[in-house]
Amino acid sequence: MTDLKNTENLISRNVQSIEISGIRKFFNKVMHFPEAISLTLGQPDFSVPEKIKKAMIKAIEENKTAYTANAGIIELREEICNYLQGFNIKYNAEEVCITIGGSEAILSVFTSLLNPGDKVLIPTPAYPAYESCVRLMGGKTIDYKLEEDFSINFVELQKLIDKEKPKILVLSYPSNPTGAVLSKEDRDKLYYVLKKKSIVIVTDEIYSSLCFEKDYYSIAQIQELKDRIILVSGFSKMFSMTGLRVGFVCAPLKFMTQIIKVHQYNVSCASSIAQYGAYAGLKDCLQDVEKMKAEFIKRRDYVYERLTVMGMDIVMPKGAFYIFPSIAKYNLKSEEFSERLLKEAHLAVVPGSAFGNGGEGHIRISYSYSLDTLKEGMDKLENWLNKNFK
Repeated sequence: MTDLKNTENLISRNVQSIEISGIRKFFNKVMHFPEAISLTLGQPDFSVPEKIKKAMIKAIEENKTAYTANAGIIELREEICNYLQGFNIKYNAEEVCITIGGSEAILSVFTSLLNPGDKVLIPTPAYPAYESCVRLMGGKTIDYKLEEDFSINFVELQKLIDKEKPKILVLSYPSNPTGAVLSKEDRDKLYYVLKKKSIVIVTDEIYSSLCFEKDYYSIAQIQELKDRIILVSGFSKMFSMTGLRVGFVCAPLKFMTQIIKVHQYNVSCASSIAQYGAYAGLKDCLQDVEKMKAEFIKRRDYVYERLTVMGMDIVMPKGAFYIFPSIAKYNLKSEEFSERLLKEAHLAVVPGSAFGNGGEGHIRISYSYSLDTLKEGMDKLENWLNKNFK
């Protein structure tokens, strides 16, 4: 009989095994320092494009406020397919489900695939939701380490695949927190590593619209692997519409029919109004995305140059809007470094440990903020480093 006085007995052990995101945990600490400059969140400071706003207003005026199909409105799903086609990624509308942000897509995918004890290979460092969602389902996470430039260590990956025989491999490019992108060479190496393995590939490409390289590479471009690739993405970063919560997942029907079940019983459908907004974005606002991307490149270059002058060891980000400098030379754990920086310099960054074992020895700085804010933040960091480590 369950002991109702013992809270631990009332709560799922899987839920007890996880914590809130280290990103949010540190952001909550910042709330106690209202005067601090925060470079913590992945929240673009641009407004939602006007045509998206107008499309949502029009949808309300036309009473398009009822449930949509579980998978989402057909117009948006077809337009997503057209958009992905431009990256040589091929899906049809029946293989697309609109979700409440990329986060729901990730959880729905893992819920539909995992049985207790199933093994999932996750890069480290990486977005913390992957590990937590796997553990919620009773799965087992196995880290695969990255090279110093945050590219894949294929020797390590091959060994882990042969030893652990995982059910799922997670890819995340462009990467949060590193800003790394998938190169053509690494995409093709992945194909040769995976082509004879029975591994489902979950590729999170939420930052795909913010790739700063000329060409974009994705494992989803490899048609020979399509029958076991699941692609997760969305519009939060693309159109600066984080609070409107529109994401999507693309998968072969053998997976999609199961993902839809989870999605249906969890949320029924994504917001109808926000779906019409995202549709207008894909149809009419891609030029706004290019303007945002150009501004992010300016900000990246500014922050990179400032950190380089400070003597920090950095890999130039090639996508997203994060930079992940090493702090190893300062002989402080990332949590202590970030705590001291916040308390002593009133500057908030995210400790690298929030992104797994591979993130320790780094901090994540978001440059989704204005150049004025970034300048003030870099000045604070430089002054603090000069005071404490010169």
